[in-house]
Amino acid sequence: MQVQWYPGHMTKARRQMQEDIKFIDLVIELVDARIPKSSRNPDIDELGRGKARLILLNKADLADEGKTAAWTDFFRKQGYFVAKADSRSKGSMKAITQVLEEACREKRERDRRRGILNRPVRAMIVGVPNVGKSTFINTYAGRACAKTGNKPGVTKGKQWIRLNKSVELLDTPGILWPKFEDPSVGLHLAMTGAVKDEILHLDELALELIAFLTREYPGVLFERYQVSEEGTALEILEQLARNRGCIKRGQELNYDKAAALLTEEFRSGRLGRITLESPSD
Repeated sequence: MQVQWYPGHMTKARRQMQEDIKFIDLVIELVDARIPKSSRNPDIDELGRGKARLILLNKADLADEGKTAAWTDFFRKQGYFVAKADSRSKGSMKAITQVLEEACREKRERDRRRGILNRPVRAMIVGVPNVGKSTFINTYAGRACAKTGNKPGVTKGKQWIRLNKSVELLDTPGILWPKFEDPSVGLHLAMTGAVKDEILHLDELALELIAFLTREYPGVLFERYQVSEEGTALEILEQLARNRGCIKRGQELNYDKAAALLTEEFRSGRLGRITLESPSD
């Protein structure tokens, strides 16, 4: 299954980020903890060259804990500051504050040596669509600063937000890149909701997800849907449709409804804590 999505507004957003980066001390990159490789825009490394870098493994509450720990070690070894996050939970913000302070320490020391006191750190928050940037900002700030929505493309323009006396945050729209060289990247972005469902064939996406789950997380589909995990992905989707009443008039199976159900339940965590990628991949 081939997935590509790069609407015109993303080109404009990338150009704006190039203009703004000169005013930035720290780049905070939110990635989806379920797909830490696929949700990293390769353009960000170029944009953020020479800046302090913090990677937040967001939606960690939906991800496999062991794999999140492995990804944390992987990114730290590459020289990034790293923290995991559940952007909906205020409780996860304290640990992020500690890492944020650590990431800003060098900049503050540099200011102090120059006699500059109390100048806020300016951070840019970046990430792919629907990775949870606006929700994170609102939770961290303790107030509704940024518009949110459980779909890609909600944030359309940049917005400066004062988190506290010491940090100013520039929110940016979620951007992808023009072409996914690795087909699995587009597939994983589609599975987690970073690509608009309207351009996808959800039935094909569901078959890919079933194939992955039966291989990497055996028993998950049986436990949730009481389906046999023997047989092809299509046969499993047919069982799921029957067991969950996804039936059209005339007793015909409604594959689209069954595929949408499976995809939504994966994205929301109802299937359990699942990560699609490992550092060893």
